[in-house]
This record gives sequence, structure tokens and C-alpha cells, in this order.
Amino acid sequence: MNFRRTLLIGLVFLSSVTACKKKEEKLFYESGRTEAPVKEVPKDILASQQAFVEVAKKVNPAVVNISTISRKKIEQPLFEFSPFFDEFFGNRPRYRRDRSLGSGFIINRDGLIVTNDHVVRDAESIQVKLSNESVYEARVIGSDPKTDIAVIKIGARESLPAAVLGDSDKLQVGQWAIAIGNPFGLDRTLTVGVISATGRSNMGIETYENFIQTDASINPGNSGGPLLNVYGEVIGINTAIVAAGQGIGFAIPINMAKQIVTQLVSKGKVTRGWLGVTIQPVTGELAREFGLRKPRGVLVSDILDGGPAAKGGIRQGDIILEFDGTEIRDAQHLQRVVADTQPGKKVPVTVFREGREVKLTVTAASADSREARGARPQAGEPDSLGLAVEDLPPDMLRRGATGVMVADVDEGSIAAEAGLRPGDVIVAVNRKRIANRADYDRAMGDARRRGVAVLLVRRGDSSIYFSLPLR
Repeated sequence: MNFRRTLLIGLVFLSSVTACKKKEEKLFYESGRTEAPVKEVPKDILASQQAFVEVAKKVNPAVVNISTISRKKIEQPLFEFSPFFDEFFGNRPRYRRDRSLGSGFIINRDGLIVTNDHVVRDAESIQVKLSNESVYEARVIGSDPKTDIAVIKIGARESLPAAVLGDSDKLQVGQWAIAIGNPFGLDRTLTVGVISATGRSNMGIETYENFIQTDASINPGNSGGPLLNVYGEVIGINTAIVAAGQGIGFAIPINMAKQIVTQLVSKGKVTRGWLGVTIQPVTGELAREFGLRKPRGVLVSDILDGGPAAKGGIRQGDIILEFDGTEIRDAQHLQRVVADTQPGKKVPVTVFREGREVKLTVTAASADSREARGARPQAGEPDSLGLAVEDLPPDMLRRGATGVMVADVDEGSIAAEAGLRPGDVIVAVNRKRIANRADYDRAMGDARRRGVAVLLVRRGDSSIYFSLPLR
């Protein structure tokens, strides 16, 4: 009886194990079935995915990994400057070697590579790794810190794949943007986003700024790598990120880079045009005072003696509307347009002067010329009103100066809020030149009846206009 009971229990146990095994096998095969959970994916999604795959296949071979070694001076601790330390060890500078990573892309089969200036700046050694794992030493052909662009070259033994450059002027906000680079040393990482904005300036990153903004992920190590469109064309050079933000990266437009790269390859440096003016934005108040229906162009606050602008007839107080056929949007825009002008070229300029447009012709000079380096402004800079003024001292009058000097500025006044300070010289009120305190008082009387005072202020070696409401 006990034997039969034991046998029955054993059979029940075996059948349970077999059932569990069959259940496990069934679950295993169900989880590994060949049919996808989603049977139909929209064709546009598949097409986008395939476009990214094709871009990666076609462009990756032209993207390079750049590693550099640079020699940096170490700031000496204060005790090392003591006579005791110098007597025994000498006060010699100490250095450390820094290693950094970046990206770049090949632009011709002979080994020319575009990257950022900050990637290779001060480098003692530059190594470039290709997609086939070949490593080459590179040398700098030329660099331009003002736009953060550099060209380097490797002596490759094989014919190299080159990236295709696109047209960044045709970009529209919302278009796909693809970034390829080596963030944190991770070779040929591809990220996808959109063009968030174009024409970004006043970022304080470079001297000449016209950035493409994108939310395609850009990280340390991406610098110098290409920003691409869905055709695999390079539309920008990835350059900077906003450290405190996410999805905010900036790239140099490739059309801007083409001009710089051409000069770097042919001359090893960049020569820029120079106009010889100090400019400022046209605010709504200044536009009304100068007779413009809306703010546009840039206001000339200073003319440099002997400069192209002075020779071409541009005057202090002119508003530059067009330069070489291009409508000027703001001060940064004019700066870029003038810089791109070939020195010696005769350029048509349209200015707004005394209620009408005036056509002029200016011959651009080189920013490296002796007159550009040595020119000085005719008058000063900055702001005005809640002031105590006084006549100019005798030594300034003997030098031919006119106007009145700001002796004091009341705290919390309109002038203080605008930024005027003691020592500023007011040379004009509402575009009328003043010679002394009496002229100033009369001009301010007229200004009070109008309700606004536009002051031309000289500070140091520069000038600026200020539009101040009078309470």
C-alpha cells in the first residue's frame, strides 16, 4: 500500500514538472516570435529613418577624430616668488601638458580638414584618426580666432573621402539637422534634431557671429564636426553649446566658413574689409528723433580720421541702411558684411541723413592696414540727464574742443539711469552743436518743449548718441 502511494505521488510530481517545462517552452517561443508587434509603420517614418542611415553611411568616412597635446603655463604659487625660493630653485615658469579632443571633416582628397580654431589652438601635437582607424600627424594651414575656424592638413597615403558642402543660406527653421562628431571621444556619434534658429549673434562667443542654432545633441568633443542636412551636405561647423541649457547648440554657417577657409588655404590668414566707423543700434526713440518711421539700419556715432567712411562722405549721425546692396539689419550684420568685403573694392552705401536717403560710394580698406591700426576717433562715446555741467577747462579749449563737461550726475536721475558720468563731454543736443554752457542751456530749453533730448556725448576717444525723455 505504501509502495503504491509513493508511486502515485512520484507520477504526480513528474507530470507537474513536465507541465511546467512545456509551459516554459511555450512562453519562450512566444517571446521570440518572428512577427513584429507593429505590423505597419507609416512610410514617412521609415523614409526618415532610412535617410539618417544613409547619411551616416555616406558621411562618416569624411568625419575625423582630432586629439591634441598643448603646453600650458602653470600659475606659480605666491611662495615661489619669495627671495628664499628664488635663491635655491630659481623663479622659472612651469608648464603642464593638456590633452583635448575634437572633431573635423575632410574637404578634399589631399587631406585638408576643417575644424574649430579652439580645437587646435596652441597645440604642440595634432593627431587625426580616420574612420578606417588610420592615424596621422596634422599641421595647421591657417586659423582664424575671430570666427573660430581652422584648416589643418594630413599627409595621407590614400585618396580620402571628402564631405560635400551645402548652402546654409537656404536653411529654414524646422528642417532636420544631423550632427556627427566625437563627443567625449566616442567616435562618429550621430545625433538628430532640427534647425532651431538662424542668424544668432551677440552671444559673446566669437567676434563675428551668425550662428545656426540646433537641438541636435552637441557635447564636448563635437567641436569642429559637421552639421548636416538630410542630403548629407555640410551646412555648419558645430562650435558651441549653452552649458546651462539642454538642446541648445550652435554651428558656424558653412557659407560663412567657405570664405574663411578659402583665405586660410591660399594665404594662411584672413584679410577683412574695414570701414572706419563706430556704430550703435537704432532704437525706437532714436528712429523717431532722426525721422525714420521704424528702427532700421545702424547709427554712425563716430567717424575715424582718414578712414574709408570719412573719405567716402559718411558723416557722424548718418544711419547706414544698405551696404553693397545688402539691407543692414543691425550692428553685427554690418560688421560681418564689411569684414567680408574685399579691400580696395568700391562699395555703394545708402545712408539716411536729415530726412532723406543719400547714395554714397566708399572704398573699403584692409583691417590690417596702417590707417586701420592707427586711426583715432574724432570725438568720444556714451550717455545723458539729471546733470550739473560746466564749461570746458582752458587746456581743452586751447586744443579746439567745444561743448560742456558733465561735473556731476544725480543718483537715480534719467542721466544716471542712461549711464552718463562725470567727465563726459556733451557736444550736441538734438543734433545742434554746442560751444559752451550758454549754448547748452538754450538747447535744453528747446529740448524740454519737445519732451526729449538726444545728446551726443564724447567719452575718451569715442562717441555715442543717447535719447533721453524729459520729465
